[in-house]
Amino acid sequence: MTSGVGPKTMRTWIAALEAAGELIHIDKPVDPVTQMGSLLFQSREKALLFENLPHGWRSLGQAPANVRHAALAFGATEETVVPTVAAKMGTLIKPVLVDAADAPVKAKRFKKGEFDLTHLPVHKAGVKDAGPVCGSGLVVTKDPDTGQRNVSFHRLQIKGPNKSGILLYPRHSWKNYVKYQERNEPMPVAIFIGHHPLYYAAAATTAAYGLDEFEIAGGYLDEAVRLVKCDTVDLEVPADAEIVLEGYIPPHYREEEGPFSEFQDYYVTGTGKNPVVEYHHMTCRDDAIFKNLQNGSEMEGCVFHKIPMSATIYRRLKDIGGGPILHNVMVLPGVFAVVVQMTQRAYGEAKNLLMAALSGEYQHPKIAIAVDADVDIFNHSELMWAITTRVDPDRDVVIIPGTHNHAMDACLTELGAPGTPLWQRFGSKMMIDATKPPPADAAAHAALERIRPAHPELRLEDFASAESMDLVKSLPKRFFGSKMLQE
Repeated sequence: MTSGVGPKTMRTWIAALEAAGELIHIDKPVDPVTQMGSLLFQSREKALLFENLPHGWRSLGQAPANVRHAALAFGATEETVVPTVAAKMGTLIKPVLVDAADAPVKAKRFKKGEFDLTHLPVHKAGVKDAGPVCGSGLVVTKDPDTGQRNVSFHRLQIKGPNKSGILLYPRHSWKNYVKYQERNEPMPVAIFIGHHPLYYAAAATTAAYGLDEFEIAGGYLDEAVRLVKCDTVDLEVPADAEIVLEGYIPPHYREEEGPFSEFQDYYVTGTGKNPVVEYHHMTCRDDAIFKNLQNGSEMEGCVFHKIPMSATIYRRLKDIGGGPILHNVMVLPGVFAVVVQMTQRAYGEAKNLLMAALSGEYQHPKIAIAVDADVDIFNHSELMWAITTRVDPDRDVVIIPGTHNHAMDACLTELGAPGTPLWQRFGSKMMIDATKPPPADAAAHAALERIRPAHPELRLEDFASAESMDLVKSLPKRFFGSKMLQE
């Protein structure tokens, strides 16, 4: 390990949030089913640590609550986190296997009948949710032919003391499950709940089938992931996780699952006949801390996906020739749109990059927007300003019909159904070029120069009275050119 102070865990993450002034402690009793979702939904700026939950549990939520938190986890800033993650994607670090005696997650072991999923502080996120749903469990599976691991997000609706539903999106875990179904065998799974957020970022990174997400996590963490063998299934899990559940997904069996509050702020997607997980073993740390994850378009579940997605798109655009002109990339709330910050050198160059942004590894983006360096891509009002003042719809908007889109995009035509091979959304994609004319066309470029104050280097806090300083610090950042002048 490179740090010399032990592995990065959820405990070190809580300490980092605390040190940064980003953690709110909730010491009053909270009911996860009736109250926790509302409290998480209100906290878009700070992480919450619930310290008084039923059955003696504590739980961390909204961590990361926003891009600022994600940047903290990566040791970056809002403006640099995407290029930082893109650079780390080129580094894979193989995990190391440790003995159970050196694995905190093995401190306590429970057989079937000795643990009850309904006693975990799993929360109900939205008023129409079918019940408590665990969104923070990272599911470990293996390809039965190659033994290659996969780690991914899957929502888990709690259905009893040792059973949950599972939504298997038609990607890598689904491929593994289909192989087990063809053999008429149950698929072994291990689900770990609670760890450093970069494990979650790795699981949210779309990579080639067969690439081990624990190697991606190692690259993100700058240290090898410590794995330990499960007790009852032939899988490995992080030794420093908070909780591990072991079980199987039966073949050819489906139950009604959902609705559930999803990342795009709707309930309907993924609801239907989905597989189930049957659990027979649980291990956990002493004084384990549960991890809750609230979904929604500007909530933790969205943040986990938008940073790796933005970095993947950024890396791809750099590789196809956008290096000299690309400044930044950010996936927008709901994760079906992406903004590309660039300076095009020739007319039409923005559209070239937008086409690439819409046709990469991720199925999510259906809208891609290009803006110049003088537009703050972290400020939605700035993005709307660019669209309304730098776009001629006839010339700058292009719609591509008949495209394969993300299966969870509720406004598009659904084909097939969850739990079936056909499941997808069939729709369209759109490019919006909201850039200025290229600098080579000097007159046209100058015509769309933004107004600026005479001395943008001046800071309001240097002139305000001491009594007004709190008000000044509460003001949003203002963007001048490519520099944030007010922190």
